[in-house]
Parts: sequence; C-alpha cells; structure tokens
Amino acid sequence: MVRTTKDAILEAFERLYAKAAHKLGVRYTEKDVSEARENFARRFAAGLEALDALRIEKIPDEVIEEMEKAIDELSPSEVVAYLASIPLVHKGQELLRTLAYQQAERRLLEYALQQADDTYGGN
Repeated sequence: MVRTTKDAILEAFERLYAKAAHKLGVRYTEKDVSEARENFARRFAAGLEALDALRIEKIPDEVIEEMEKAIDELSPSEVVAYLASIPLVHKGQELLRTLAYQQAERRLLEYALQQADDTYGGN
C-alpha cells in the first residue's frame, strides 16, 4: 500500500492526540481517536491535499517528539487559552469568507458595469 503525506500527517495526529489526552488526564477509546482523526481530516482537507504533493511517507520520529515536547510544556493556562480561541478562530474564518465573497461580488458588478455598452446613451 502506497502511503501518502496525508496518511503520515494523520498518523502523527493520532500520536499527538494520545499525548494531549495523557497530559489532560482524558480517557479515550479507539472510536474517539477515529472520530477526532476524521474531524481533523475533514477540517484540514484542502491543506492535506496540497501537502500530498510533497510525497512524505512518514514524519520523522524526531519531529513528532519535538511536537510532543511542546504539548508537555503547555501550562494549564495556555491550554485554556487555546481552547477559548477555537470558537473565535472559527467565527473569524466565517467572517473572512463572507467578506471575501462580498468583495468578489462587488468587483464582479464593477467589472460588468465597466463593460456595459453605452453606445446609445445607456442609463
């Protein structure tokens, strides 16, 4: 079976999930991990697809260990801050998408108006 970069990242995600759960004292099942993995893959699908071009079959253990160390070094206050920021980031992304869509509509309308034929006076 050919492994993709996406497979390597999802494998790393599972390892980091276990590390984070251990740090927080959270018990989890294989079903929990599977659901978290699926949610992660869905949420970051575009990025995972883009990274597949890199053809990385495995993230080196040293890299994952460095990420695990970063989890170990998080203070309880930092964990709370990250958790509190998640809903804000999601809403911010929604707002940015809406603004980008509105701006694109406005530019399209401006372009259409510039292209209008005013040979016979128009309105």
